[in-house]
Amino acid sequence: MNRRRIAALIAFPLLVAALVVPILLWRQQIWGLFASTQRLRQWFAGWGIWAPVVFLGIQALQVVVFAIPGEFVQIAGGFLFGGWVGTLLSVAGILIGSTVAFFLARLLGRPFVAALFSKDQVERVERLLASRSARTIFFLLFLIPGIPKDILCYVAGASPFGFWFFLAASTLGRLPGIAGSSIIGNAAATQRWTVLVIVSLAALALFVAGVILRPRIQAWLEKIAGRRP
Repeated sequence: MNRRRIAALIAFPLLVAALVVPILLWRQQIWGLFASTQRLRQWFAGWGIWAPVVFLGIQALQVVVFAIPGEFVQIAGGFLFGGWVGTLLSVAGILIGSTVAFFLARLLGRPFVAALFSKDQVERVERLLASRSARTIFFLLFLIPGIPKDILCYVAGASPFGFWFFLAASTLGRLPGIAGSSIIGNAAATQRWTVLVIVSLAALALFVAGVILRPRIQAWLEKIAGRRP
């Protein structure tokens, strides 16, 4: 067994521990914090000028530790910092987290990615990204709601994709969803209930459509992948 595979096998339980241990140790504090918008505001206010940096770190961690729902963090960004600033902070945090995930996979290789996700998930994404239309498909996977994004960061890192293409495509594909989540959070903070309901219903409809139509979407993407230029 080579050193890279050994490192990959060690890195997987370490990543799981990084997620599970803090949750077990501080589960009551975490639940109390996110159960109340007032407490959440007070907690971030306590950081003073460092509050945006703390949020940036949480957003980056959400990408690396992919079990944390990204939409909740992005909505919190809009709620705490406003629509525009919340969107910018979420984008910056996701850029950092995506970069970490990409280079973790690039450093530790496919065994690490295969340990994090199911064999079927990894192989399906790999098939799509091995096609001649890989760049178009990669962008669409990030753009289409209801498709898990964080696995794509890891699989891309273990693929021949260049880093700058990965960063540009993943950021642009995620941007509409990030902006929508920030608008929802800001509408809740400013009590603009009409905006909140309209954007929330639109986001929910797109997400549900993405989940329900996922088999058809995947079949469509595989059809694109199979076309010759």
